[in-house]
Amino acid sequence: MNRRTFLGFVGIGAASAATTLLRANAAQPGAGMDSIAQLQKDWKNLLAPGAVVELSRQPLQRGNAEWKKILTPQQYDVLRDEGTERPGSSPLNQEKRPGVFVCAGCSAPLFTSAMKYDSGTGWPSFFTAIPQAFGTRRDFKLILPRTEYHCARCGGHHGHLFDDGPPPTGLRYCNNGVALRFIPKG
Repeated sequence: MNRRTFLGFVGIGAASAATTLLRANAAQPGAGMDSIAQLQKDWKNLLAPGAVVELSRQPLQRGNAEWKKILTPQQYDVLRDEGTERPGSSPLNQEKRPGVFVCAGCSAPLFTSAMKYDSGTGWPSFFTAIPQAFGTRRDFKLILPRTEYHCARCGGHHGHLFDDGPPPTGLRYCNNGVALRFIPKG
């Protein structure tokens, strides 16, 4: 990444963060942590009847050659090489139907439509996740530390976790749309 690209990302990030903070203060008014716990507990209510998802959280082991056969080049770049899609490029950013978002690599359920909000960043964003969906680690790729999150089952990189989301969690799971598959409820 050259200096101009890096500085562009920093500028976009600052503008997006300001916009997100303004929107976040208006999002989910009056929602408490009890309602978040209920939302996480009842995630299956948004799963389509007969939908095939992977409920096991047992780690999935596949070699790179197998992943390359299963995933598109864009999915491989994000999920396996920790790449990032262009902001605004995912149709899932505009997805508003009821349903469940699963990992594009292994079909593990990660989020529901009730957990999604418009952060204004250009990536699908969520204020909470289905319990035990992700593992996290620190990322220093842009010099400043960030928290990246990976699917607990297949280890696929999904995005970064920020603390500028709406109340009551204050979290923003900033997800690459290409790393997700959406299963509409009906």
